Amino acid sequence: MPRFSALLAPLLCASVLAVPVVQAAKLYRWTDRNGISHYGDRPPGAAPPSEVQVIPFRTEPGAIARLRVQQDGDRYLAWADNSLSGPIEVRLDFTHSNNIAGSPSLPAYATVAARGSAVVAVLSAQDPTRGGDFELSLRSTPGDPAARAQNVDYLLPLQQQQFRIDQGYGGHFSHTEPEHRYAVDFAADIGTPVLAARDGSVMQVESDFDKAGLNLEKFGDRANFVRILHDDGSMALYAHLKADGGVLVRTGQRVRAGQQIGLSGNTGFSTGPHLHFAVQINRGMKLESIPFRMSGPQGPLRLSGGTR
Repeated sequence: MPRFSALLAPLLCASVLAVPVVQAAKLYRWTDRNGISHYGDRPPGAAPPSEVQVIPFRTEPGAIARLRVQQDGDRYLAWADNSLSGPIEVRLDFTHSNNIAGSPSLPAYATVAARGSAVVAVLSAQDPTRGGDFELSLRSTPGDPAARAQNVDYLLPLQQQQFRIDQGYGGHFSHTEPEHRYAVDFAADIGTPVLAARDGSVMQVESDFDKAGLNLEKFGDRANFVRILHDDGSMALYAHLKADGGVLVRTGQRVRAGQQIGLSGNTGFSTGPHLHFAVQINRGMKLESIPFRMSGPQGPLRLSGGTR
């Protein structure tokens, strides 16, 4: 946990305090004509003289926010840097404080614009005649807490002739928490085209996870997904996308309703291949799903009920 001296260090930086979660990635190895081995994060452009070997390895995903502490004279500025292509809310807390106070008082909150930075609090010594130290933690939640979702009709997010809802609103298997209470799980074979259900901008993607299972501790908060920000500040989540090429859009990209954004899969906490779809908003450092209307080929869908 980062600790800072209030009177000594000229410039200090720290990463957001969070439990690291590992994800899968790939390393490519090949041998040239001289027998020298090469490694890279993508296969060679020209055909190598030997077969390319793919080596899976584990790496940490990037946090959606980064805590940065900068000295400014006899005070410290606590910055939050947003790595997402959409707004986030952050909460800054002391985990330890000795003769240090924040302005505003901690916990302090801030909304940070897409790819932007904001000073969350200014820290200074309560008694400037003596030293002090502090430790900070930063939590972050996607979305603007001031957003107000509109009541709109969403398109079916899958390109298939027939569809089946395996788990609807309030499904007891995994739709009991506020973040997923109004989610819908559509049965879909791996590789089924996933379509944007509404116009928006790609805010966040996860594309390198390749595991699935029912271990809630290992897979409960992991899956390949696309998060799309709508103009009213609500966000659509398309989750459990296919490993290896299941995400077909990039962050910051503008998409239209009906445009293909990915391929359905079976990654994360899942009993089998399906698409998990939810509309979410940030209700003050708390991500919650909200009810929505959706139409299919035969008209409005019944989204409640069903278990997976």
